[in-house]
Amino acid sequence: MNRRDVMYNDFIVVGPGADPAKVRGMKSAIGSFRRILESGATFVSRGDDSGTDKMEKGYWGEVGRRPQGRQYLSAGQGMGEVLTMADHLGAYTLTDRATYGAYRARVGLDIVVEGDPKMFNPYGVIAVNPARYPDVNFKGAMQFVEWITGEDGRRAITDFRVNGEQLFFPTAR
Repeated sequence: MNRRDVMYNDFIVVGPGADPAKVRGMKSAIGSFRRILESGATFVSRGDDSGTDKMEKGYWGEVGRRPQGRQYLSAGQGMGEVLTMADHLGAYTLTDRATYGAYRARVGLDIVVEGDPKMFNPYGVIAVNPARYPDVNFKGAMQFVEWITGEDGRRAITDFRVNGEQLFFPTAR
């Protein structure tokens, strides 16, 4: 009930500094995925049915196919683990900018593709319907919804930084 937009960041493609697929600086998610596929470079997928995984699968769908065999590794893990795997394998992956920012110092991956409007990553909040789930704390949920979308929550989102970099941006009202 009462879904509200809260904040956003974006997805980015990260990969090894050597950039074997030659995607560095591309602005097209689909174009870079196609080039990764055609180059034979390795791609690590979350493979966990998360929002990031669904976004990635959608990009491969637009390409028309995805890498097969050893070129495509489905990790079934969270984003931090996938970034670590991609680093160890010299592979590419799709990640949200916030998680990459938190892991940047631990992995040797570079941002190689960014800026495609298709890579917009919105976050929202929804209170559970108390008519369907009478044991939920609906009042507390609505207090949180009001806080996170109000001035104090928007300020907390804006002020949250990793290594001085703002990772999330409040949604315009």
